[in-house]
Amino acid sequence: MLSVKYIQENKDEAIKALKIKNFDAEEIFEKIINLDSERKEIQGKQDEAQARMNSISKEIGLLFKQGKAEEANKAKAETAELKKNISEYNAKHNEILKDLNDELLNVPNIPNSIVPPGKGEEDNVVIKEQGEMPNLGDNNLPHWDLAKKYNLIDFELGNKISGAGFPVFRGKGAALQRALINFFLDENRNAGYEEVIPPLVVNEDSGYGTGQLPDKEGQMYHITEDNLYLIPTAEVPVTNIYRDVILNAEDLPVMNTAYSACFRREAGSYGKDVRGLNRLHQFDKVEIVQVAHPDKSYEILDQMVSHVEKIIQKLELPYRILRLCGGDTSFTSALTYDFEVYSAAQDKWLEVSSVSNFENYQANRLKLRFKDKNSKKPQLAHTLNGSSLALPRIMAALLENFQTADGIKIPEALQKYTGFEAI
Repeated sequence: MLSVKYIQENKDEAIKALKIKNFDAEEIFEKIINLDSERKEIQGKQDEAQARMNSISKEIGLLFKQGKAEEANKAKAETAELKKNISEYNAKHNEILKDLNDELLNVPNIPNSIVPPGKGEEDNVVIKEQGEMPNLGDNNLPHWDLAKKYNLIDFELGNKISGAGFPVFRGKGAALQRALINFFLDENRNAGYEEVIPPLVVNEDSGYGTGQLPDKEGQMYHITEDNLYLIPTAEVPVTNIYRDVILNAEDLPVMNTAYSACFRREAGSYGKDVRGLNRLHQFDKVEIVQVAHPDKSYEILDQMVSHVEKIIQKLELPYRILRLCGGDTSFTSALTYDFEVYSAAQDKWLEVSSVSNFENYQANRLKLRFKDKNSKKPQLAHTLNGSSLALPRIMAALLENFQTADGIKIPEALQKYTGFEAI
């Protein structure tokens, strides 16, 4: 989240910048600045009362020694009153701090200066498009029909077991899914990422730490009895590994990759591209996360984008890279690049990855800092993450783009993982 100091020192510039995200910050900034003024006033009174009480406490023993019992008892009575005042000041201070924090949690991250204005996906900017569009002829099938024809994915069975959006992968469909997971993890590990296997549920602190709470509370599955949340992405538990941690500057960047199932309620998305694998409540994804020095984070963002691009190229899929506009950039992100692959039978582009730099926005929530040998005080790190990759739409594009009259070919890069060259 943004710091109060940043808002105070950059108020007008921040208001202007957040308009790129279609967020009017003027009123909430006034609340934040006023609450901080109240906090400082109460803190001053509390400090003054504490100093007075400390001074009187030292005098009481001396007064008794000097035989001045009456003055000593008056001083004791004053300390009792001061204790009461300090307790009241402390309660008020904590109340203001909570209100201040609640307001700060509702302010999005400042977008990078190169984020284009816009309200939604139609305003995103295509910065690169590459790959040969497949020519499937007239008898091509969408992936949901191919999945049924070759007994790869059973959507009806998943609906019976759990509900819509929870498919069952079978046979070579399950093998291809597992092959993709292993391929992605190996590519990430070979690029220097340490693999971790995180929990699939997180506590409330973790949700707030990476910014899913309170922004996306309605999109997360909440286990109310235990106050735990099913993860919407491995970004949440992996980044929270470093919550309340001070890293050494020489250890940066820290690089992690993780495979996980992901769970999203997708509330409000019904009727929008929901057929087949296009939009699910449970899906598999491999994630990359980096903790970086602030001076290096945008260089690292470019490296992460290049890394994801190379993986898609190995899958032989036509793709494009978009710089997201303000209205499509997430609450927590300063700059995001999306990858889309072309789905031939559906004749549409499908998002398969987002690669983002959050600068110090998550780190401030997480209290994630680093310290070098020459600095007296730790400073906030930068965090970045990317999908490397999300599986459902990759699977959809592979099935559709590589279909032939005789079956479905497997890209060469995946064949050693699947153990077969075609379905």
